Amino acid sequence: MDDLRSLGFDVQIAADVTEAARLLSAVPADRRVALVDPRFVGHVHALRLGLTDPRFPAAAVPGALTAQPEARPALVRALSTAAAAAVGAGAPTGPGATTTTVTDRTVPGRLAVTMDAEGTAVQRPELGSLVAAVPVDESARTTAQSAVAAVDDEAVRLRSAVKAHDGFFTTFFISPYSRYIARWCARRGLTPNQVTTASLLTALIAAGSAATGTRGGYIAAGLLLLFSFVLDCTDGQLARYSLQYSTMGAWLDATFDRAKEYAYYAGLALGAARGGDDVWALALGAMVLQACRHVIDFSFNEANHDAVANSSPTAALSDRLDSVGWTVWLRRMIVLPIGERWAMIAVLTAVTTPRIVFYALLIGCAFAACYTTAGRLLRSLTRKAERTDRAARALADLADSGPIAQIVAVRGPRIRGAWSAPVIALVGAGALIAAALQQPFGSKQMIFAAVFYAICSGTAVARPLKGALDWLVPPIFRAAEYCTILALAARSDVPGALPAAFGLVSAVAYHHYDTVYRIRGGTGAPPQWLVRTIGGHEGRTLVVAVLAAVHTQHSAFTVALTALAVAVALVVLVESIRFWVSSGAPAVHDEGEPA
Repeated sequence: MDDLRSLGFDVQIAADVTEAARLLSAVPADRRVALVDPRFVGHVHALRLGLTDPRFPAAAVPGALTAQPEARPALVRALSTAAAAAVGAGAPTGPGATTTTVTDRTVPGRLAVTMDAEGTAVQRPELGSLVAAVPVDESARTTAQSAVAAVDDEAVRLRSAVKAHDGFFTTFFISPYSRYIARWCARRGLTPNQVTTASLLTALIAAGSAATGTRGGYIAAGLLLLFSFVLDCTDGQLARYSLQYSTMGAWLDATFDRAKEYAYYAGLALGAARGGDDVWALALGAMVLQACRHVIDFSFNEANHDAVANSSPTAALSDRLDSVGWTVWLRRMIVLPIGERWAMIAVLTAVTTPRIVFYALLIGCAFAACYTTAGRLLRSLTRKAERTDRAARALADLADSGPIAQIVAVRGPRIRGAWSAPVIALVGAGALIAAALQQPFGSKQMIFAAVFYAICSGTAVARPLKGALDWLVPPIFRAAEYCTILALAARSDVPGALPAAFGLVSAVAYHHYDTVYRIRGGTGAPPQWLVRTIGGHEGRTLVVAVLAAVHTQHSAFTVALTALAVAVALVVLVESIRFWVSSGAPAVHDEGEPA
């Protein structure tokens, strides 16, 4: 009983299942309830995993069953079904949680089976070496108690706080001590969201230090960036250690990662400018490349994670390589995940110059992008998977098509062909980027290229994106929009145009990341009014092309880009914050991106 109370439960005893059902019905509808056999023997962390994880409506371990508000009707029905067979039960009430203990050890397990059979999924967490048992006699109880004593509950909890699949740098240089920081935070009542915010503030201070443009500032920036990454690892480990998972937390963790990295790029660019070196184009290029890498990951995963017959010789080869230890670490390192990337940035900031930092980033990320994209292309071409309607919907949402593309998709031609969507998107994007690079700045031809791109964009998404390579469509659109803004700003020779373009791409990229996290959180894409208001990718590209053609003198182009960036940022931030603060999405925990 004390173990249950330590987990925040109030415990009451009922004489039978009928009384248990009555006591459970008296618990407020917005609270979790649980049933635990009084003969339960096991680790506290086994009960914690089974009874307190907020991600699952219902969960069970041997001898214990829990139901959150959405699963309580199913539990009540299961109790009615099992009432004749149950010997006894009990139910507690208390702030935020309720537990019922049952004297028949088979009751929680049978209730879980009944709930599963009726369509309510019951999560059964992997316990590993942890013990959860209901002994039938004293001999079995003694054996179970000996098994509990043989395993260090806290050591298992600490190990499980570390992400199972992480990068080399994080695994061997951060996690060995950050898990203890996570435990320290848990014992002082700190939440993962508070640690995430501390990581963001530390990174912003690091960016400010880099912006000084002095060697001391660069050294401080590198050290602070590494400490920010330690805190970034700690927040996830704290969430796993204390089972404090939330949709808001996953969103903050992922969004702040991007904010930290891009703010640091800006700090490096400002610091370089103080020393007379303009690296804004490199900073924007690094951000564009990194954002495109991520959208490739997102699109490929969304297109294939629920596909039917989802296998290929390339995937089989990858699985075989995973059985060879050193290849696993090598393959994780060469994709330059966030740990390796931030370590490289921090060290190079301290000992070299911002220009060298960005050169290293561009080379490393370009190689990683080629490696991962080539593997995904091979998998897509060699597998015979059937994409689902959900996957096609997700890709359409990731495409971020605005009013122009939507009109073309409805009223324009529908070109058939297995690869028609990515080919059409690539033709439009190629024409757009070529015009931005080759046409004189301010040329009216750029507007025609943007119109052609908008038409191609609508044609590409006119049919459901279920083809083998249709996951390439959103990345192509991202590359087209971001690279066009970069090229026009770089070729304008207008003071401040590149920093303004950096701000615009940051605002748009935030919107695209926000779309991904909404889809992952099971809440769907942003509302259509938001996409229409900010124009969609093709609408924004056309606006930037028009601005470049109209504002060719002095600082007008910079002012126009800045105004557009501020407008987009305000609209997407206000709607995003409103949504996530009020979202009723189920709790999730984002394990983090490999890159």
